[in-house]
Amino acid sequence: MNDYDKRGAGGTPGGLIEFFIGSVMILVGGWLFLSRIVVTTSGFGFGFGFGGTNYQINNFGVALIPLMIGIGLLFFNGKNFFGWVLTVGGFLIIIVGILINLRIYFEPTNLITTIIILGTFAGGIGLVARALQPH
Repeated sequence: MNDYDKRGAGGTPGGLIEFFIGSVMILVGGWLFLSRIVVTTSGFGFGFGFGGTNYQINNFGVALIPLMIGIGLLFFNGKNFFGWVLTVGGFLIIIVGILINLRIYFEPTNLITTIIILGTFAGGIGLVARALQPH
């Protein structure tokens, strides 16, 4: 066997089985962690505080105006730079408005389950890192 036949994960000798086992552990741990996350929203709009209270003002229609103008300009002339700026800008405003209103929670779970989930993920990272080192 020459040196090329002995190459494993990361171009180093050995460690191919550790790399695949670690990758599976990372995927399983990541999936278990993400399956415990709950994502909710408080409705679309931007929150503005007035007098110490937080009123939800629905600005979704205002966010659509630049997008619609940009799309109209692009249908008229597909090379219109201002049309592209309005379309991309309007789309980004809508995406940011949605992301601002997301609430992300970790579901209540017992400690042993959390340790198993995070331990599987961390152990997988350790195995992949070990597999990339020469044996």
